Amino acid sequence: MRGKRQGTIEVADERVDGPHGPVPIRRYRPAGPDAGTGSPTLVWVHGGGFFRGDLELPESDAVARTLADRGVPVVTVDYRLGPLPGLPCVGRSGPRGRRRAPHARDEIVAVLEHLHDSAPAGLLLGGASAGACLAATAVAVAPPLQGLVLAYGFFHARIPRDRAVQRLVRGHRRITHAPLLLDLSSRGYAGPARGSTFPAAEHLGAFPRTLFVDADRDVMRASGERFATELAGAGVDVERHVLPGSRHAFLNRPGTADSDAALALVTAWAARPVR
Repeated sequence: MRGKRQGTIEVADERVDGPHGPVPIRRYRPAGPDAGTGSPTLVWVHGGGFFRGDLELPESDAVARTLADRGVPVVTVDYRLGPLPGLPCVGRSGPRGRRRAPHARDEIVAVLEHLHDSAPAGLLLGGASAGACLAATAVAVAPPLQGLVLAYGFFHARIPRDRAVQRLVRGHRRITHAPLLLDLSSRGYAGPARGSTFPAAEHLGAFPRTLFVDADRDVMRASGERFATELAGAGVDVERHVLPGSRHAFLNRPGTADSDAALALVTAWAARPVR
């Protein structure tokens, strides 16, 4: 589909053939015939606990628009959502139905394979929260990547416990992001495919350079810290930032200082040559 110019970027909705049916994607390109051609394309995956979110979510659309405006081409993925926590995965809910792992990962990999030959500067993969987890698990079966961007993600079936971090969390997330509830939700999404829901130790050495941007007041920060340490121990080039005072899902709050700071870090990191 031909892109529609919106200010300094072009936006186009498309569909990619996937292993479980067509996968909706949205392309964001810097406007102009040569704009962004020297930059890797970032395939970006929104969060939402595996069970909510779409291409209109600010964590998807606003992030992509900002990065494209700064010269980074972005493709967002409307991956298959999982069941609502605590409910069986039966029937249809939403436009394409709900499925447990590894459906979402498979669809993300299909998008990467579709884009691989048409991205001369290579592909970056990234995501936020549950989308960061999906991006990390896709690396093992994805085509070669120039890098990985992980924003306030979780990467372990059991969230590491850090009492000091837990005491920093305020508001409703103090309950909804209680480590025990996060663990139960993750197990419900994984179902029998638990091995494909979280990154496996034997795959870490094959990861590309990785940027972490974590929230300070977020229980998932403990998982991000552990995963960054695991990747560094496997010889991966890791850069990690914890934004002081920030809360989970800051990319869902466009225009805030935390969101702006994170996207500035991503823009600068994406422009660096691969070592």
